[in-house]
Amino acid sequence: MVTMLPLDVTPSSTSTVDLRTLRAVRVLRPLKLVSGIPSLQVVLKSILCAMAPLLQIGLLVLFAIVIFAIIGLEFYSGIFHSACYNPVGEIINLSERPFPCSNKSSSTGAYNCDVPGTVCLNQWIGPNYGITSFDNIAFAMITVFQCITMEGWTTVMFYVSLTGDNVFALHSSYGSLGQMQVD
Repeated sequence: MVTMLPLDVTPSSTSTVDLRTLRAVRVLRPLKLVSGIPSLQVVLKSILCAMAPLLQIGLLVLFAIVIFAIIGLEFYSGIFHSACYNPVGEIINLSERPFPCSNKSSSTGAYNCDVPGTVCLNQWIGPNYGITSFDNIAFAMITVFQCITMEGWTTVMFYVSLTGDNVFALHSSYGSLGQMQVD
């Protein structure tokens, strides 16, 4: 193992060696313990042998996340950017935080701006500062991962239902995939 040590060689300062790099190597010191205890070697070898099948399962889950993210991009791209605005151009905060609304008048179950003088405009950055969205593949994969792990998936489903889009087929498949992942 080769470690480069930063050395300050300006004429006005004294030579000092930064030892933080060497201190980081101390983390590897307990690995010497493995060579001394045979039963610990067996455990470590079995963990390393189990990594290959786990990698294949991880790639399968990643493939499913990418497929669902592409489907989400097709159906839900840009739907989280609409919110209720007043005539001055400020978001109407009906609760502690804004939430999506629908511009469609015939949307079943969609939230339309009920406060007089407000309009649903497509100017909001979106929930979680724009991260919870299906606007690009990276954010879509993060949102699908959130739904698959069942951590906050109801919030995403609620936001999609406020926009009036059909949500149940895609979100129940997220839930099914998440349950298969857990089992």
